[in-house]
Amino acid sequence: MTVPESTVTRAIEAMRSESAIIERISRGLANSRPFRYKVDRVRLGIGDDAAVIRAGFLARGVLGSDDLVLSCDAFLENIHFLAKVHPPEAIGYKALARATSDLAAMGATPQFFMLALALPPSRTGAWLDSLIKGMARAAREFGMTLIGGDTSENATAIMNMTVGGEVAAGHALTRSGARPGDGIYVSGTLGAAQLGLELVSRGLHRDRRWKRLLEQHLRPKIQLELGKWLAGDRIRHSIASAATDTSDGLSTDLTHICEASGVSARIFAAQIPVVSLPTSLARHRFDPLELARHGGEDYQLLFTVPAAHKHRIPKSFYGAPITKIGEILHAKSGRGASSIELVGTDGKKTRLVPRGWDSFRVASRGSKR
Repeated sequence: MTVPESTVTRAIEAMRSESAIIERISRGLANSRPFRYKVDRVRLGIGDDAAVIRAGFLARGVLGSDDLVLSCDAFLENIHFLAKVHPPEAIGYKALARATSDLAAMGATPQFFMLALALPPSRTGAWLDSLIKGMARAAREFGMTLIGGDTSENATAIMNMTVGGEVAAGHALTRSGARPGDGIYVSGTLGAAQLGLELVSRGLHRDRRWKRLLEQHLRPKIQLELGKWLAGDRIRHSIASAATDTSDGLSTDLTHICEASGVSARIFAAQIPVVSLPTSLARHRFDPLELARHGGEDYQLLFTVPAAHKHRIPKSFYGAPITKIGEILHAKSGRGASSIELVGTDGKKTRLVPRGWDSFRVASRGSKR
C-alpha cells in the first residue's frame, strides 16, 4: 500500500516539531539524575517558560523564602537575527530581553544572568562593544547583574543566555492552571514585532517613515511588572490562573496553555488588539489580524483569570493596555482536544491552528529572527 505524500510530510514535521524534540530529550534524560539530586526541590521542570527551584535549595539566607526561577535562551545569527541588517546594539538588547521575558511570564523578579558568547574574530572589536552596550542597557532596565559565562570563536555569532530571578514561594505562574470559565487576556498589541520583521525581510526598514514600527522587533519591551502583579506574593493572592509570554505567537502560545491545562479556548477576532498600520503601508497588503494571530516575539503576557477576579483587571498596567480576548472552555474529546476556536468578525467559527514560531518545523522557517 502506498502512503499518501501528505501523510508522510505531516509525520516528518511532527517528529521535527519543537515540542516533539523537547519530549524526546525529556524521556532520554529522565533517569540521568545523580542520586544526590533532590527531585522534591524542583517545583516545576521541563515544559513551561522557566524552571522553578523550591526555596531552601540554595544556602539559607541567600534567597530567603523565595523560589529560584531559571531559564535559558539561544540567540543565533541567521536564525534569530541578521548581523548585516540588525544593529549590534539592538541584538545585544534583544538577546537579554527575550530570555528575561520568560521570567516575566512566571511572575519572577530578575536578578542575574550568564552569557555564553561565540563570535568570529572580525566581530571582537567595535561590533562587540556595541553589542555589549545594548545588553548593558537591558540589564540596567531589568535590574540584572552578569555573574559569569564563556567565550569562544565561531564562524557566526551565537549567544546563549541563562537568566535567574526570584518569586515568592509557591507563587510562580505556570501554563497549567487555566480552568473552564476563566477569561483570556493579553497585554499590549499583538503583531508589532512581526510587522517589524516583515519590513526588514522586504527591505522596507530603510524608509525613515516606518522607523518607529521596527522598535518592538529590535528592542522588545517586556512585561516584568505585570507578571509580578499577576503572580502575587506572600501577602497578595495570585490573580492569574495561568500565563505565558507571546514569544511564539498567539496561536501557538495559547495552544501551550490549553495543552498544559487540559482545556480548550474560544477567542474573538474583533477583540484581539492588532497592530495599527499607517496608510502609507496600505499598498504592501499587510494583514493586521494575521500578524497578531501568528506573529511571534511581541513578548507580551498572555494569561487567564478566574471569573471571580475579573473585576481586578485594569484597562492598562504600567502603560500597557490589557484586553480580554476570549474564554477557556472544557476540553473536547478526541483529536485536537486542546483546540482553539476563533470567532470571526462575521460570527463564523473556525479552528485556530497554531502557526507561530517553531524552530524545527520546516513551514515556519524564516518567520522569526
